[in-house]
Amino acid sequence: MTVRVLLADDEALVRAGLRLLVDNEPDLTVVGEAADGAEAVVLAERTDPDVILMDIRMPGIDGIEAARRIIAARPGCRIVVLTTFREDRYLHEALRSGVSGFLLKVSPPQQMLDAIRIVADGGGLIDPSVTLRVIESFAGLSARTSRAADLGRLSPRELDVLTLVARGLSNAEIAARLFIGEATVKTHVANFLAKLDLRDRVQAVAFAYESGLIRPGE
Repeated sequence: MTVRVLLADDEALVRAGLRLLVDNEPDLTVVGEAADGAEAVVLAERTDPDVILMDIRMPGIDGIEAARRIIAARPGCRIVVLTTFREDRYLHEALRSGVSGFLLKVSPPQQMLDAIRIVADGGGLIDPSVTLRVIESFAGLSARTSRAADLGRLSPRELDVLTLVARGLSNAEIAARLFIGEATVKTHVANFLAKLDLRDRVQAVAFAYESGLIRPGE
């Protein structure tokens, strides 16, 4: 299956570089380019992409508002936000909008290509370089946006798995830590995502800190 990718960035040179990178892959193809958030919303409806690479800072409607509108209209569409080191204040807002990942604009080309495939396959990711800042952003808001009551929906084992997911462990690492099979880990992940109405692991990390399940440094 070919993954259909929409590019949204106000810099033409950035879009050209991303198009060259994506279209060079046999399983990926660019179906459109948007120069601002409003155009991204229109093209998402017109081109039906699987994944959108979305810059945050664009004129008019920014990437976060565009992501919010696109996900509301097309819940199956996956969005990866392209960010810079200077945009910490946007991280919490972007996660709350339902995006499936964060990548730095300076990420290696292969990392970006891998991210498109991971997200298209239903996964979520946060660039390691911004993970700590995402965590700190949610931790600082946990007192105001607590979802601790929602933790009661989960079984003890699902809580264990969610805790380790939020700490950044892979399924294989969680399986080794809990002495269970990797397939069992995947089942627990799918279960708590469904119970908590979360899209993917990225939102699971956000939830774990919002709810107070874990805190930075634990």
